[in-house]
Amino acid sequence: MAATHTYDLTIEWTGNLGSGTDSYRSFSRDHEVLAEGKDPIAASSDPAFRGDPGRWNPEELLVSSVAQCHMLWYLHLCAAAGVTVVDYEDRAHGVMTMDEAGGGGQVTEVTLHPEVTVADASMVEKAQALHAEVHALCFIARSVNFPIRHHPVIRVQSA
Repeated sequence: MAATHTYDLTIEWTGNLGSGTDSYRSFSRDHEVLAEGKDPIAASSDPAFRGDPGRWNPEELLVSSVAQCHMLWYLHLCAAAGVTVVDYEDRAHGVMTMDEAGGGGQVTEVTLHPEVTVADASMVEKAQALHAEVHALCFIARSVNFPIRHHPVIRVQSA
């Protein structure tokens, strides 16, 4: 039997401004993402949909999940291949495209821009190649129906 992992969390709406969802403009989209033993994540909807720009929105969290999963698998593959990564930063970019009818939309692509620093110049080629292997392993990448592109830059640690 295949192993399974479960992830339980709570979404708690905190946006009742006194009259609930009396009208489209009568409530805040603010909510918290909660999980036992973890700090809450203050969230809202995208500001384009009346959300608080100072809070995380679901689309950002989805892009973040893609980028985090890629990084974690990449670091694993590097460790297994003898590539010593000393720094990793990614500026991930997601695109959501709205339906022409204006009712809905979907995330249509995510592009990752990882900047990786390795310990030695002999590791650069392998470090570059390992990015292409991540997609087949990353749980999030395997779960979404949009393309995930990556444009890595590999640097060598200064002596």
